[in-house]
Amino acid sequence: MPTLTLEPVDPARDAPDVHRWLTHPRAHYWNLLTSTENQIRDHLTVLARDERQDAWLGRADGVPAFYVETYRPEVLLEPTQFATRAGDLGMHLLVAPPESEGSHGFTTAVMAETVSFCLREDDGLGALRLVVEPDSANTPILAKNAAAGFRVLREIDLTADGHTKRAALSVCTREDFATSPLGARHLVRTDPTSHLEADLGAAAHRRLVTKAISEFSHERLITPEQAGEHIWELTAGPSRYTFRAGVLPLEHWVLEEDSLQRTVDGTPRDLDVQELVLELQEALGLPDALVATYLEELASTFAARTATLEQARRGARPTSAELLTSGLQSVEAAMTEGHPGFLANNGRIGYSLSDYRAYAPESGRTTRLVWVAARRELSHLSLGEGMDETAHLELALSPEERDAFAGRLSGSGLDPADYHLLPLHPWQAEHRLPITFAPDVARGDLVVLGQGGDEHQPQQSLRTFFNRTRPGAPYVKVALAIQNMGFLRGLSPHYMRDTPAVNDWIQDLVTHDPEFAACGFSLLRERSALGYTGDAYHRTAATNPQRKMLAALWRENPLPHLGEGEQAVTMAALLHRDHEGTAFASAAIRASGLEPRTWLTGYLHAYLRPLVHALLAHDVVVMPHGENLILRMRGHAVVGAFLKDIGEEMAVVGPRALPAGVERVRARVDGDEKALSIFTDVFDGVLRHLSGILAADGLLSAGTFWQVVAEVLDGYEAEHPGTARGLAGDVDLRAESFAHSCLNRLQLRNTLQMVDLGDQASSLLYAGRMDNPVAREATPVELAAPPIARTA
Repeated sequence: MPTLTLEPVDPARDAPDVHRWLTHPRAHYWNLLTSTENQIRDHLTVLARDERQDAWLGRADGVPAFYVETYRPEVLLEPTQFATRAGDLGMHLLVAPPESEGSHGFTTAVMAETVSFCLREDDGLGALRLVVEPDSANTPILAKNAAAGFRVLREIDLTADGHTKRAALSVCTREDFATSPLGARHLVRTDPTSHLEADLGAAAHRRLVTKAISEFSHERLITPEQAGEHIWELTAGPSRYTFRAGVLPLEHWVLEEDSLQRTVDGTPRDLDVQELVLELQEALGLPDALVATYLEELASTFAARTATLEQARRGARPTSAELLTSGLQSVEAAMTEGHPGFLANNGRIGYSLSDYRAYAPESGRTTRLVWVAARRELSHLSLGEGMDETAHLELALSPEERDAFAGRLSGSGLDPADYHLLPLHPWQAEHRLPITFAPDVARGDLVVLGQGGDEHQPQQSLRTFFNRTRPGAPYVKVALAIQNMGFLRGLSPHYMRDTPAVNDWIQDLVTHDPEFAACGFSLLRERSALGYTGDAYHRTAATNPQRKMLAALWRENPLPHLGEGEQAVTMAALLHRDHEGTAFASAAIRASGLEPRTWLTGYLHAYLRPLVHALLAHDVVVMPHGENLILRMRGHAVVGAFLKDIGEEMAVVGPRALPAGVERVRARVDGDEKALSIFTDVFDGVLRHLSGILAADGLLSAGTFWQVVAEVLDGYEAEHPGTARGLAGDVDLRAESFAHSCLNRLQLRNTLQMVDLGDQASSLLYAGRMDNPVAREATPVELAAPPIARTA
């Protein structure tokens, strides 16, 4: 059998061959028998210019032998005929008429190679599912399709170029092809479990066990014993773990990953994060009723880790050096850790493997949101100051989308003015809309409009999307009813009614305070919010997760607000190590040419200082973890920051006057608890990890790191003596110690709902008190740390 290859069609070069094949009687199902060569050349040119379609020339031992068209299914199929998913790809195949008899098996080989090319990731198109719609009377191609794993969904009437046919709508997933007769014999390069090979699994277990020991020790759930200089031991059930580590301020354990060993009765055993958790279940306080759920979240986190390792092995993951000059969305997709303190931080219970590949942020794929029309009197659109519905729609949808959706409503005899347009996550549209909200769809309170035209990329927070089609278009955040890291990731229509007003209030505060401008600190406002409340779940006596499954909000895009020569980078990147073990933060410091101490001061001026000012001068606290800030960088140094995700995670912790629509954000607490917004969320949640990275990489000792933090606080106090202890004089960020609030303890106590969102403060769990590394009365202690090997 000859060697088969595919390459993009060159219209000028390939039109004669393709024309000859399409006008042969064997190609009558293409309905192009009377076409001219110029018409075929024009057709190929159109395909080459249309980003939704492509044309491919297939060669056999270098000789032109077959023709393939690939396209997005919605080019030919109406939403009422087929609900497309992210990763879907349409395909048409034409094999050149044989020059002579004796080529038995050639068409079969071409079919196998074409399907493989469309589905495989390494040197193919990487589709997750192929869609074809051959004429139902074309029995030879139906047989070939079946042999390749295609499943006929149903027959439809399909009209294209003035011709109507009865088509056998069929699909083929990677798994379908891999187990088909053709896939089993020809070029199967897409093993759905290729990311779960033993060596990748061992590396993922090593990383997760290292993190588990570090974070559980930090939270004082376990207590390793020192067995020598920088050598530690941990007994867990029948297992004994030994490792090299240093303990830095804030009881931050920096383990040398390669040194970690496990033995049982003196016999070496493989590392296994699930086994470790079972061994430590009693010490962790993990309830029997929830242990399986937590283990499942660990399994999902493990699978995500192996997937990124597999991508790295085939060269599909960027290095930290490459990220230094990459765009915001390339950096977003490169992140692998999520929240750095949580062990089970990629639970995503509800996603299948194909869902993971389509929608996980680290997959870096784009998708299209599914839109529904929600009856106006059963939904609520909230708009920020200066916004009206027309302006909102112009930002939320392209003109083509607005026209198409209005046309679909009008074509169904409905008045578009009677509805709001609500976007859904594709997973939500498939798993929740037609099931959980089936009565609402049936009675016409929700009208399914189909996919939008814009391509969106999922962000680290899973349910937030960045528009890749229209520059400057807002982020959109939607509900997603999967279990992930302690919560079902819904979005409350009731809570969001006030979200634009909350954003406007804090925007006014930030805009009129020159301290924020001096720090380069600004907001990405949530300007619009929409929720549907017409379902039966909103009429129950008790609240329920179903109330939070149909809602969306729109947030400003940072890119139009960048200055000349600035790069936008998610702050999570500062805690990222690539697959080679190189930290982004360390690479940025070296590339900046600045002294590490100077670089750190600039970062703290843009991040820590405005958060301290918000607390002390305004009694305002936010949730400032790595996913919630976008850094502005110039010359690889931090020069400013955008705060986002404000409406759900901002509070006013003092008595200051608030507008009626903003009163819900008030949470009166005492001074010690106010200070935890800096101690827990900034010191422990972000700076502790960054300090460990810079110390391990030999750029900045932990003692020097915290001395710089203290200097930034001193500078703020010197310039703002009147508010250095807060408006009520009860906040001391230089106190000797603070309450040690623990995140993993929350998830271990109840992995289904870590805290009561209505009363988060009373839900927190503490493990005594933690020494403050910037206390006034003590010089930061430089705890000994071994030379830590860099680990990915």
